[in-house]
Amino acid sequence: MNKYIFMLISLCFFYTQAGATQPQQRGTDANIIGHILDKKTREHIPYINIYIKDTKIGTTTDESGHYFLKDLPEGTFTLEAKFIGYKTAQTKVVIQKNKTVEVNFELEENDISLNEVVVTGTKTAKRITDSPVIVGVIDGNTLGKIQANTLSEGLCFSTGLRVETDCQTCNYSQLRMNGLGGSYSQILINSRPVFSSVMGLYGMDQIPANMIDRIEIVRGGGSALYGSSAIGGTVNIITRIPYSNSYEASLNHSVIDGKANDNQISVNANIISNKRNAGISFFANRREREAYDASGDNFSEFPLLKANTFGMTTFFKPSENHKIEVNLNSIYEYRYGGEIVDKAAHLALQSEERTHNVLTAGIDYEWTLDDNNSLIAYMSTQNTKRKHYTGIVPDETDTEAYEEHFKNPPYGDTDNTTYQLGTQFNHKITDFLSGTNLLTVGAEYLYDDIYDEISAYSYLTDQTTKNAGFFLQSDWEMFKGLNLLLGARADKHNMVDNLIVNPRVSALYKIKNTQFRLSWASGFRAPQAFDTDMHIAFAGGGVSRIRLSEDLKPERSNSYSASVNYDKATEMFICGFTFEGFYTKLNKAFALEQVGSDDFGDIFEKINSTGSAVKGLTLELRGNYNGQIQLETGFTLQNSQYDNPIINSENLEARKKYLRAPDQYGYYTLTFSPNKKFNASLSGVYTGSMLIMHAGGAPETPQDKYINTKSFLDNNLKVSYLFELPNLNTGLEVFGGVKNIFNAYQSDFDSGKNRDSNYVYGPGLPRSIFFGIKVKSI
Repeated sequence: MNKYIFMLISLCFFYTQAGATQPQQRGTDANIIGHILDKKTREHIPYINIYIKDTKIGTTTDESGHYFLKDLPEGTFTLEAKFIGYKTAQTKVVIQKNKTVEVNFELEENDISLNEVVVTGTKTAKRITDSPVIVGVIDGNTLGKIQANTLSEGLCFSTGLRVETDCQTCNYSQLRMNGLGGSYSQILINSRPVFSSVMGLYGMDQIPANMIDRIEIVRGGGSALYGSSAIGGTVNIITRIPYSNSYEASLNHSVIDGKANDNQISVNANIISNKRNAGISFFANRREREAYDASGDNFSEFPLLKANTFGMTTFFKPSENHKIEVNLNSIYEYRYGGEIVDKAAHLALQSEERTHNVLTAGIDYEWTLDDNNSLIAYMSTQNTKRKHYTGIVPDETDTEAYEEHFKNPPYGDTDNTTYQLGTQFNHKITDFLSGTNLLTVGAEYLYDDIYDEISAYSYLTDQTTKNAGFFLQSDWEMFKGLNLLLGARADKHNMVDNLIVNPRVSALYKIKNTQFRLSWASGFRAPQAFDTDMHIAFAGGGVSRIRLSEDLKPERSNSYSASVNYDKATEMFICGFTFEGFYTKLNKAFALEQVGSDDFGDIFEKINSTGSAVKGLTLELRGNYNGQIQLETGFTLQNSQYDNPIINSENLEARKKYLRAPDQYGYYTLTFSPNKKFNASLSGVYTGSMLIMHAGGAPETPQDKYINTKSFLDNNLKVSYLFELPNLNTGLEVFGGVKNIFNAYQSDFDSGKNRDSNYVYGPGLPRSIFFGIKVKSI
């Protein structure tokens, strides 16, 4: 935050209040002293407005976040702390002659804040306006206002991001950032890459919203400090940690298109010690969703889901300069899609069945040696055990294949283990060429082992990857307003012969309330199997699989971006915009080409193309009036193409354009909160037309063909009201609404067992009505 700008705003405000900083009545020696903290960061906040309501008495906190009001009139008053970017706080205070009372405040940030602290852009904590790399934030309050039940439902409400469903049967999803596919995005949990390739297929649906404190997003290669797979960007899921003693429980019921029910129960509890040096945060979530059939052919477009997720994050501070944080999460999920029948999966004409058991854990230790030096050591791990079935019953006319299917049905097993060890040292030089420089050096080791087999298809992925990474970063504030970020990461990957070094450079220039940023970064992806490579799809009465080319080489990238960010804050409103241009060039870009078929179906091979490029523009607008009306919207205009045409089907001409990559997409949220009890939110996601391939085989599509889809605007509405129970310090919230109000949904699904399961596009949910109740501490 530029403190001088906000000091000027504060002074202007109190000038209009006719000399409010000096009380009219003197000589009582009745005083109020105190400090103001950010509720999350526990840091003192300077220049916060403090005043006694219905009087002209007030002041602001000093640079250390403390304030002093003296010689006050006697009586009972309401003391209020207020500043743009934070929720207003009030408390009753009794002022008596010759007495001094202490009143402290802990302020919560509003949904739009100029003061938020983020960690993902530089691997160190920085104010969002001071980060040389643009960091987007989706917090838990926003997820609640748009009624996002899972991570996947919330991520599309950030500029440059798009979540798509890629299978009509199992509904696996992937995240696209700035036009690049899901395997180009790095998803972290508490800054650690335990979101493995197997979790990448279904994990975004398996992480419930009540597990998340906030999501930090870095688009583009500026996130290359996190290593391989961060070419498109990085999404960092920060789980809830305790700030105060609190609890919350909710029940949500949805009816999907009047045909299928979706029930979800969520529970959260936070406990913190009196000395605030230890605490624990619990969450639990249970979900049951019925299968949904959109086309009436008795084959599902949404699979049946049963899930139980729970976990905790805890911290300990044995002393002021030592902190230990531990997190543990367990995910169980069963999903079944395909022919809607109540019998074993292999007896259905076509189906996919998945049973996931996922365990993730992590421990971080931070030692603050002094004001200029700190050491961090961390370890994280995950294990996924999965039993699965992917199959289609052959026609009875093919007697041999029909009998073999029931004799040896295609069930499979997956076992995936990931662990990471790392350390990081930060050293701040306070007088570095007349500026300050925060040096960061670190090393980490990432191990991932996956074994995935379906013996009936002679399908096997047996892959172990090991990567040792070393990183160095200089975060140099050359002078007030100019920041230069220089960094490099060296990786030794067991599937790459040579050491790979990826530098990055970012620059930030701030003038008043405007920030200008430039960024360049290189990156790489190793020649290994990623999440979508392990998905088996249905098409043409068979199953399609992906294999890696024997001479697959690493993919390299260069990413460039330039942006301008402007925010104007006054006593009553914040408004601003971010405009960014981006360009990513991929050399030896990975691509899929159809190379033939066997008795089970089509075979695609991952190859190195000559290269590809993704370029575009993003525009984000935001505004907040008096904490009551808030608007956020983002729009992306982009183009993604290979240098040379790619063979997507043996029966179709090769194309340069990326499949499933719309040239335009965006979102908006509009929230109305006239008081702390009532809230109404209108939100929407726009998906432009895109090129996709429709594989033949179903009755509707006998031959392969390309399709340019129509565009969609998916609108949602949520209304909630909070009933306060002050004697219990509890609130009872009732809520309801409609998702996809105008039912902007795909209407030309394939039908029957020979359908192309990858022929799915547009919004992930048809019109759905939801309502629920929430009990929480207040």
